[in-house]
Amino acid sequence: MTSDLPLSSLFTDSAEYEHRKQKPFKPPQISLSQIHAAVPRHLFNKSTFVALQYVFRTISLAIAFYLITAFLDSPLHRLRLTGGHELLSAVVQCVLWPAYWLFQSLTFAGFWCISHEAGHGTLSSHDWVNHTIGYTLHTFLLVPYYAWRATHKMHHNAANSVEREENYVPRTRSDYSLPPEKQALPLDYQEIFDDTPLFVLGRMVLMQLLGWQAYLLQNTLGSPMYPPGTNHFSPSSPLFKNEKKQRIVISNIGLAVMSCILVAYGYHVGLRNFIKFYFIPYLLANHWIVMLTFLHHTDPTIPHYRVKEWTWLRGALATVDRPLLGPLGRFFLLNVSHDHIAHHLFSNIPFYNQPKVTEILRELLGEDYNSDSTNSFRALYRSFTQCCFIENEGDIVFYKNKYGQAQRQLATQ
Repeated sequence: MTSDLPLSSLFTDSAEYEHRKQKPFKPPQISLSQIHAAVPRHLFNKSTFVALQYVFRTISLAIAFYLITAFLDSPLHRLRLTGGHELLSAVVQCVLWPAYWLFQSLTFAGFWCISHEAGHGTLSSHDWVNHTIGYTLHTFLLVPYYAWRATHKMHHNAANSVEREENYVPRTRSDYSLPPEKQALPLDYQEIFDDTPLFVLGRMVLMQLLGWQAYLLQNTLGSPMYPPGTNHFSPSSPLFKNEKKQRIVISNIGLAVMSCILVAYGYHVGLRNFIKFYFIPYLLANHWIVMLTFLHHTDPTIPHYRVKEWTWLRGALATVDRPLLGPLGRFFLLNVSHDHIAHHLFSNIPFYNQPKVTEILRELLGEDYNSDSTNSFRALYRSFTQCCFIENEGDIVFYKNKYGQAQRQLATQ
């Protein structure tokens, strides 16, 4: 019986999620001063030496994965294997490339996570160290470091605010031209949200592989307060204040240089090897980035606040800690999903100290602490299919599904 549990848990929701769903929601009553008083000051200390160890480890892994795979895929090595060992050669190739794509994509996503920390200034007390590392690693992934840093800061300043949030902003009933709630029929929802499983899968794959580029290029799932054509590459984009424009240009120069390097690399190794060694891990890294950021703030049980009820603290607490990929996620993604609530409350604490902050918050917040051990791929499908829209009215709202039903209710006053 117990041997069936790990497999069955891949398709079921966690006990924490079910408990939260059944519990009527009351906004947290704890104060920010209480939270700050509970966290020891030494956890705020930054160590350039410690941070550089993580940077060196991640870069070294990327180089090692590349060199090992390039050696095992070399014509000379394949020739040695095929001499009477054709089956062995075939097995090595079948195992080699999926393993390389998995671990290299996680390493690339680790580059993004390190740059994320650099953007918050937690790698070092020296800004030039943070920006040099963040700019270099983000540019390697074709991410505009300074542009992303500017909008990510605004996300932290307005998390889960319906009016001011920057990322994964819920669309409303009126955005889909749905009839008023009391007049809407099941058919009204079905016409918009009831897609075939294959079509849903296709939309999910597109979001996971291209969603990051869509956000950077077109502000997809970003705030609707910006006009069409808003992007992270134009210095005149409404996303940026005037004093940020020069740095947007610097980001673009880095992207242009990196693009030239990639073209030269592709010309040198050939298109096939370019796709195998860089492009597929790059796409899969985008998948991990979209997955973790989407799941942080998109969940049927997590509230979104309108201006009358939103506070910075409520927005920071309206996220979910998830054990994305378990130990692999902690190792490669630097605690970014395991300790996301701590990160929103204390984005100036280094990532290697965040697990200790999470332990404190779990005890301090009690039922206001949101965690979910649901398999992350199950949670991704659940949020993708159930977080369809929010109502136009209401100061505290929850996502509704394709039947027009919310999975969580407000507590009666």
